[in-house]
Amino acid sequence: MKIRIYYEDTDCGGIVYHSNYLKFCERVRSEFIFESGLNLFSDEAHFVVSKITANFKKPAKLGDIIEVKTKLLKLNHASMILEQSIFRDDELLFVAQITVAFLSGEKPCKLNEEAKNLFSKLLK
Repeated sequence: MKIRIYYEDTDCGGIVYHSNYLKFCERVRSEFIFESGLNLFSDEAHFVVSKITANFKKPAKLGDIIEVKTKLLKLNHASMILEQSIFRDDELLFVAQITVAFLSGEKPCKLNEEAKNLFSKLLK
């Protein structure tokens, strides 16, 4: 998914504020689910981020068009580990490993087969 960097995404020097990289990754994960047509955002069950390891390589700047790429590293019964990378053209700017858990209420629960099949498409 491609995203343009707007003034609201940057600090006073025109550099993307660090927390916005996480927002861009979240936006791409959400769009992936929305586009699938599955209802994975409900009161009964939902996803939460439980761990993030982030590496900031180079800054994105005001006006840049970045692309967020996602791949599945590991799929467990109630969680998955994703790698999300942000590029400007072919230049790597940011990479994160993100552990996402599937919860019912406040307790982990198993992903259903539809969700497993959806996220398996991210294996590369």
